Amino acid sequence: MSQNALQVVQRLVVLSGGDDVRRKAAARVLAQLDPTGATALLHEVQVLARKGRKDASEALHAFARALELEALAIPHVELLRRAANLSGTVTVELLFSEGEAAMAYDASAAARADAKLFSQPLGVLKSRARLTQNPDEMARFAVASNAAVVRELLRNARLTEDVVVRIAARRPARPEPLVEIWRSDRWTTRPAVRRALAFNPYLPVDVGARIVPLLSRAELIELSKDSSVHPSLKEQAAVLLAAAVTSPGGG
Repeated sequence: MSQNALQVVQRLVVLSGGDDVRRKAAARVLAQLDPTGATALLHEVQVLARKGRKDASEALHAFARALELEALAIPHVELLRRAANLSGTVTVELLFSEGEAAMAYDASAAARADAKLFSQPLGVLKSRARLTQNPDEMARFAVASNAAVVRELLRNARLTEDVVVRIAARRPARPEPLVEIWRSDRWTTRPAVRRALAFNPYLPVDVGARIVPLLSRAELIELSKDSSVHPSLKEQAAVLLAAAVTSPGGG
């Protein structure tokens, strides 16, 4: 294991300022490396995380989000999957899996469902979602399919993890609100929230592929046997389980 990977992990996790700061720092680290070096680093951080290091899991989360939200700051991000393929680091290559969700909720049907629940203009709904202190009203906003409404609800200071988990696990669901949860600096670090997203068959594959390596071993075992999720995510879970067994010190 490269000492450099350990140093990178330790530098990332001590940064103050929350997930947003770590994500941007992770992007800068990847941008400073060539594709081969960036791929090797991602692989080594994954190995550390599989060994149960909490700091490595936190760093891996920052890298996973950086690959999506800070992609423009990483000049060679599109080359990383090819570099992983050429080097045989399958666990890194699978971070870049793409595809539609295993299940789809028709956008027009979702819009009709929203129209039955909400009669106010979108601007009013967004404001209410962000500011309401009424648990019943929050519960109503939690079933909205409009990503803008859910985005504002996720910023509500009174929102609880239980409600966010329910949004993340909701079926049927449009993909956009689920992606908003993954992008939320406040909620994306919560293991229960990530689990609900990963097991939701309405989650886009590219987002699921970034979340799967963050799951626990027990969750990976469960996901690898779940017939409702996308086959590529099941495969990713199985590959990570196998890698944990075959890597030095794995388990």
